[in-house]
Amino acid sequence: MEPSQPNYAIARIDLANASTHGWQVRLQRRGVKYAKYFGDRIFGDSERSLQAARQWRDELISQMNKRDLARTCSRSARNRSGVIGVSKVSVITNGSSYEFWQATWSPETGRRRCVKFSIRRYGEQEAFRLAVIAREEGIRS
Repeated sequence: MEPSQPNYAIARIDLANASTHGWQVRLQRRGVKYAKYFGDRIFGDSERSLQAARQWRDELISQMNKRDLARTCSRSARNRSGVIGVSKVSVITNGSSYEFWQATWSPETGRRRCVKFSIRRYGEQEAFRLAVIAREEGIRS
């Protein structure tokens, strides 16, 4: 997730009675709330406090994205490949065995996409690598 607007998740706080002037960053991901206040007095002026708020927000989003990617590629008891949505499949057709790595994802509710990479054609490691890339690109789009 990248901020679509320069001040995404950033709000101006001006409370003259409390001598509070600055920017507040507030984000929520997976039920966890993140917030931080950047006061004009501490950073020198409104523009510098806004720059600090944007920098902190961008770093926070980057860390969240890394955690989400790690979560996507974590192991589960049922997943033997180590990557969610990527599995090795063996099919026997007319007495011949055919093996491939398969990537699956859901681009939207009710739809499922699947891409297969032949182990015979690409080799074990390359077929797996291509399946992982296909899933990551499918999730992104």
